[in-house]
Amino acid sequence: MDVVSTEGIASMKKPTPKTATTQTVTLQDIKTASQLIHQVGRTTPLIQSMFLSKQIQGQVFLKLENMQLTGSFKFRGSFNKIQQLSKQQRQKGIITASAGNHAQGVALTAQLLGIKAVVVMPNGAPLAKQAATKSYGAQVVLHGDNFDEARAFMEAKAAQDGITIVDPYNDPAVIAGQGTIGLELLNQLPHVDTVIVPVGGGGLIAGVATALKAVNPAVHIIGVQSQRVHGMAASLHKGEITKQSSGHTLADGTAVAVPGSITFPIAQQLVDEMVLVDETEIAQAMKDLMQRTKIIAEGSGALPAAALEAGKIDQKWLKDKQVVALVSGGNVDLKNVAEIIEHFSAKN
Repeated sequence: MDVVSTEGIASMKKPTPKTATTQTVTLQDIKTASQLIHQVGRTTPLIQSMFLSKQIQGQVFLKLENMQLTGSFKFRGSFNKIQQLSKQQRQKGIITASAGNHAQGVALTAQLLGIKAVVVMPNGAPLAKQAATKSYGAQVVLHGDNFDEARAFMEAKAAQDGITIVDPYNDPAVIAGQGTIGLELLNQLPHVDTVIVPVGGGGLIAGVATALKAVNPAVHIIGVQSQRVHGMAASLHKGEITKQSSGHTLADGTAVAVPGSITFPIAQQLVDEMVLVDETEIAQAMKDLMQRTKIIAEGSGALPAAALEAGKIDQKWLKDKQVVALVSGGNVDLKNVAEIIEHFSAKN
């Protein structure tokens, strides 16, 4: 596992190639999820970014999950999980904790299926994500200063009320749902060489890596996190689940200090490399995606582009390669967009 941290951790490579031998989530699980999800969800576009391609001297394609229902990849996992609940579980209702994107995926699915949903969000959750979640009919409860505190409250309330938790990342059905992105990528770009994925709790990269490695173990998979919150990178470096958080990040959708007990071993096995980016690099990528490709990406969705622009990835995985940067979501507060535009305008 190669891990780059704020302390400049040296690379550590495993001598054997990574292949999809984990049985927690299988390729068949992902194929089944794909058939289910595409009854309602979208196959999102894959477009080439000319300015990023020129920069790396390769071909960079953007997988636009900001164009998925609810503006994020999270709809996939939520829909796959909730569709599998029993009639009794649906009658009692569901609950989740989320900084916002998973919240919207759960809320929309619950609305489509006629299920009562409670969503626990941190007090500082973006207002746009709170409003969107409420608009889908879910009850929003604000609790705690971060995701982990919101999650603890969710677990206590679920036990008290006897309702089912729809975990944002640490659930095989959710992971399988996110893995459908990997299948789409292979259909859209069969000879992809490198895939760069935002990472929070690990559900997205676990699913995508499982799908890609099962079909082509040679695909190089890179996870990206914020320097301020990178629980997965820290855990992979240490070799065990570790908490890491040092402040607020623009990449609020990936601000998960502790990776999942299910997602972590999958990442250990299948993810080739983790890199970190700072807040300025995230903001720069958000601005450039808006200005150069006309794409609105939230901080988390801009992480792969930030890693490319900041030169955090070895050129051997980029030059003359087909590279996919996954834009995981576009649910960003207009206030943040305005502040980023004002900041870079002032510099010019």
